[in-house]
Amino acid sequence: MRIIALDDEKIALEGLVDAIREAEPAAEIHSFCKGAKALEFYRQTPCDVAVLDIQVWDMNGVDLAKQMKLINPQVNIIFATGYGDYRAEAFDMHASGYLVKPITPEKIRTEMENLRHPVKQLMKKRVRFHTFGNFEVFIDDKPVKFKYDLTKEMLAYLVDRNGVYCTNGELTALLWEGKQHSSYLRNLKKDLIDSFIQAGCQDVIDSGRNKIRIVPGEADCDYYDWMAGKVNAINQYNGEYMVQYSWAEFTNAALQKKI
Repeated sequence: MRIIALDDEKIALEGLVDAIREAEPAAEIHSFCKGAKALEFYRQTPCDVAVLDIQVWDMNGVDLAKQMKLINPQVNIIFATGYGDYRAEAFDMHASGYLVKPITPEKIRTEMENLRHPVKQLMKKRVRFHTFGNFEVFIDDKPVKFKYDLTKEMLAYLVDRNGVYCTNGELTALLWEGKQHSSYLRNLKKDLIDSFIQAGCQDVIDSGRNKIRIVPGEADCDYYDWMAGKVNAINQYNGEYMVQYSWAEFTNAALQKKI
């Protein structure tokens, strides 16, 4: 579910986003303090729900909602305001909801459960990589256990490389500082591939002669979401990235520079 949140007061907008995130933790939230910016984004990006403050300094929330409806009549509009004198306009527009501030997760959750237009939920991917903090991999929300500890580190590096093919030489240099362990590397790759095949998730790994990579589109990953600018992932990053691996410090430094 993709949700737009609009409020021209910074603190109020942060509170609105927090309430939406608690009510709909899997949602992709895009927040704006200007109606024009929200409308510009909306024209380019389909959204399921728009939670709009009515009294926005650059554009009345009701007028914004009308323009959104012209683009997509099926968008769910939820007005969030400190005023009670716009209920008639909301009713005439067939809005999905009308919330009076302060906005709470409970109020948001109630409106989300009673949307006027059904939202087609995106299929959740079975594989999930968690990179902020310690690196972990989950299949169907259960942690994956590998035969070798280095299999997990190799996988972490493949995730870090974000779909780029890694050669045997590159992996050997990473795991054993260039010392030759070709047979051990074959065992690690077999352990990795077999683990995903047994779970029916073999499409996550793409391997060939002397090369292997992760297919990013086949898994969920907080790091990938962060790079895509998704609000949930941006807020999850606390300055730590794959902390158990020293080589990950380079990526972490790059992330911190972009904050």
